[in-house]
Amino acid sequence: MDQAYDNDQALTRDSLYGTAAESTYAGITSFMRRRYSRDLRGVDLVVSGVPFDTATTNRPGSRFGPRAIRAASVQSAWARHFPWEFDPFDHLAVIDYGDCAFDHGTPQATPAAIEAHAEHILAAGCAMLTLGGDHFISYPLLKAHAKRHGPLALVHFDAHSDTWPDTEGQRIDHGTMFYHAAREGLVDPARSVQIGLRTTNDDVMGFQVLDARQVHRSSPTQIAELIRARVGEQPVYLTFDIDCLDPAFAPGTGTPVCGGLSSHQALEILRGLRGINLVGMDVVEVAPPYDHAEVTALAGATLAMEMVCLYAARHKVDRA
Repeated sequence: MDQAYDNDQALTRDSLYGTAAESTYAGITSFMRRRYSRDLRGVDLVVSGVPFDTATTNRPGSRFGPRAIRAASVQSAWARHFPWEFDPFDHLAVIDYGDCAFDHGTPQATPAAIEAHAEHILAAGCAMLTLGGDHFISYPLLKAHAKRHGPLALVHFDAHSDTWPDTEGQRIDHGTMFYHAAREGLVDPARSVQIGLRTTNDDVMGFQVLDARQVHRSSPTQIAELIRARVGEQPVYLTFDIDCLDPAFAPGTGTPVCGGLSSHQALEILRGLRGINLVGMDVVEVAPPYDHAEVTALAGATLAMEMVCLYAARHKVDRA
């Protein structure tokens, strides 16, 4: 059979590059039909999942997020991602590494397991796109990325600041990660920005906040320009909590908040970030038990592909 119409490309594809057609309703659902592999040789970008959700403060269920995002991604895996003028898979060798392994019965050991998972991948010279899971997973991921790249500029899309104090440092909580990340020097607040916030936290810890009202009063281009000015050439970690989107566009999440971004706004802002020094990224808090017609999972998969395109543009296409 012509490889362009072969099936189960997650197992059968010969090359880590390229896009080929396969029935969207059938087959093994790796992210964007990339090969499932643990072989990191020659790989530019690793997609992996962290199915962890016991740090959530409201509705659990994002442990099913990586699987749902992968399944939704195949709907658009048959062609080049719109509206980019290039196919990132022509330029990046990308694999789906599967999921991070941890023992749910020993929760205090989970952060170290996630950090070790990331360190192993980064040590091979690969970049990471991580599918969550609740937002706590960004904390051990940031630890691993900061060890490799130094202090990071955080570009954080969310309804919540996730900088609530944890002075004892013992909580595994999806609302405290960036409090710790700032205090530990993993991220540089002076180079970091939070977009779409619409919950109250008066201590911004030095982060620039472009709240949801400002986003709605501005154009996506204006918001993207503010973000680009803030991060400069600092290595960027991009994290997108799906609850940054309004519940009308992303009902399947644990802590929905009205008044959020539309999917159009979020996608256009991301596209406006072309050229930032992106070194790591995640999409988190997709909770399929509360989704309708897979719209949240589809949003998560589409946002993840925007990140893949941003990474390819910076590190491959625009450097040629």
